[in-house]
Amino acid sequence: MKAVILFHSTNHAIWAENELKSHKIVCKIISVPRHLSSDCGYCLQINAEDKEEAINLLNTNNIEFEKVEIL
Repeated sequence: MKAVILFHSTNHAIWAENELKSHKIVCKIISVPRHLSSDCGYCLQINAEDKEEAINLLNTNNIEFEKVEIL
């Protein structure tokens, strides 16, 4: 199962990708799925089981995100 993390800007998505990858969390930047809304056209796709760890890393590093959705 996958999850996506939505951001308010592309810069935050790129910053988050770099941070998560540095902690060995598999992720990739993708276009926001049409059924989800976001101010930014890109989001990060991660494995759903990494959701809590990813959220903790983003919060610890003050990387703002809109929401996390399980697909």
